Amino acid sequence: MKRFFSFIMFLAVATAAVAAQPKLVVRHVEPLSWWVGMTTPLQLMINGEGVSNYDVEILPAGQGVEVKQIHKADSPNYLFVDVAVAQDATPMEYTLRFKEGKRSYDVPYVIASREEGSRERASFTNADFVYLIMPDRFANGNPSNDSTADTQERVLRSNPGRRHGGDLEGMIAHLDYIADLGATAVWSTPLLLDDENGASYHGYSCSDYYRIDPRFGSNDLFKRYVEECHKHNLKVIMDVVPNHSSTSHWWYGDLPFKDWTHQWDEYTQSNWTFSTNMDFNASKADLYQMESGWFDRSMADMNLDNPYLLNYFKQWAVWWIEFSGLDGFRVDTYPYNEKNPMSQWCKSVMAEYPNFNIVGEVWTSSIPQLAYWQGGNANKDGFDSHLKSIMDFPLHDAIRSAMTESGECGWGQGMTRVYDVLSHDFVYHDLQNMMIMAANHDTDRIGDVCEGDVRRMKIVHTLLATLRGMPQMLYGDELLFRSSDRSKGHPTLRIDFPGGWEGDAVNLFDRAQHEGDAKELFDYTRTLMNWRKSKEAIHSGKTLHFINRDNTYGYFRYNDKEVVFVYINNSNLSHEIPWTRYAEITSGLTEGRNVVTGETLSMERVTVEPMSALVVEFKR
Repeated sequence: MKRFFSFIMFLAVATAAVAAQPKLVVRHVEPLSWWVGMTTPLQLMINGEGVSNYDVEILPAGQGVEVKQIHKADSPNYLFVDVAVAQDATPMEYTLRFKEGKRSYDVPYVIASREEGSRERASFTNADFVYLIMPDRFANGNPSNDSTADTQERVLRSNPGRRHGGDLEGMIAHLDYIADLGATAVWSTPLLLDDENGASYHGYSCSDYYRIDPRFGSNDLFKRYVEECHKHNLKVIMDVVPNHSSTSHWWYGDLPFKDWTHQWDEYTQSNWTFSTNMDFNASKADLYQMESGWFDRSMADMNLDNPYLLNYFKQWAVWWIEFSGLDGFRVDTYPYNEKNPMSQWCKSVMAEYPNFNIVGEVWTSSIPQLAYWQGGNANKDGFDSHLKSIMDFPLHDAIRSAMTESGECGWGQGMTRVYDVLSHDFVYHDLQNMMIMAANHDTDRIGDVCEGDVRRMKIVHTLLATLRGMPQMLYGDELLFRSSDRSKGHPTLRIDFPGGWEGDAVNLFDRAQHEGDAKELFDYTRTLMNWRKSKEAIHSGKTLHFINRDNTYGYFRYNDKEVVFVYINNSNLSHEIPWTRYAEITSGLTEGRNVVTGETLSMERVTVEPMSALVVEFKR
């Protein structure tokens, strides 16, 4: 009897001990869900206190989804689980069962059906005109989410460096305006959670790669935003930042692996010298600091040489495309990532979506260094980035410099700068996949560069509409926006769009309220960009240009069916078009149409006024 009683007491004590043990709480399972029929392998990153002590299985069995391998991390609070999803697996809500001895813990996980045609989705091309939005500064569609209980920084619109309250609902509300301008694609600066305690409005310090910042909206609202864009014939380009995450990211206090981010004995910034990637003479020390140094004290530099992190980012990219219906990516600070892992990342995304386009920010004035980063380029070291598109900063620099040199200028100045940049087009592997721009959210407003001169702004927009590549324009440049205080840098160039907030004195989303130079520039830009939509000679035609030293520039975009002639007069004098000089291409042409005015233009004596542009289309 004593033995029996002792046994009962032992069971009671053991049961009580088990009951007293803390229950496993799984805090994160990423990717958040998956799909049947994907090319990309699925590797779940699971985070929870002591989760590495557990085994994992997927139920129900026999449906084509099973655990293949479990990997432990340096931290006991992570598991990386390889999951096989058969091509004929059953789409359904599965159960991730975590088991330790007799204890178990269940987490639901959805494997969904893939949308028909998802793999073959189209993307942005050189036929598109890309409109760049900074969401916090565009329009506030929902004031109730300006500040939230689960984020640090509060809205303070009076301060240029703080959050102003723009959001996804505001963007959705003004898609008509963007489409009417002639844009066919929208790129917004990052919308993912940025939970810094200051200057979080820009979004480039990500605190959660799978969550839209609640001050912008939600994941489901972002998906609706993409759907609404598509209804307006607008493609959506998502801005992504694999190079660095915020030190406020949920994983930062407990990294999965010690080398998840680049570690230094003391804080070390990047040396910003990404020429070390292709410089035969560069030291290994300089290359290491360039790609491993931090961007900022609050921006931890990610180590893409860690294979688990690289898998994480591959899946993350695919998840957002498949979940929301995205049309493209823009990758921030592209050359600061480790180049070989990023090449694998690009290749992986393209394997899942063969027609997808990714444009990389490669901020350099060096044409050979820029060309190095475009996929397929014949680099001497054999490197292939698999990055389809690049941002043309040399052309950006040339246009901006030319606009400060109107009137008479010296040798190599003015419009000759643009000619010189385009004379190097032989260096590039794919001229069609280049994003061209005169400004973006990181540069001075082009309206400031042009000193508010609408004539110069019209020249800029003529160049963007007619040169090779895909034009990108920063919100408000079509209305001659200028910085509120140019001396204070980024926060003051990223001004609010008037009319995007209740109580604004003027609503510039309403064309009826456009006045003066702003109206003139908007109407001019709208005419050109809507005309550009159907111009194959612009999208895929060749370029023929002619050198001048008088601050004018004549060039032709052409194919077998049509010829577009562009004449830029950036000087303070009237100039007559030298038709005889252009005889090698104008022979056989008679009458054309002035694209802006619609008037017929005969190839006789034509004078172009100072500080103006002429665009003429001819049929062959």
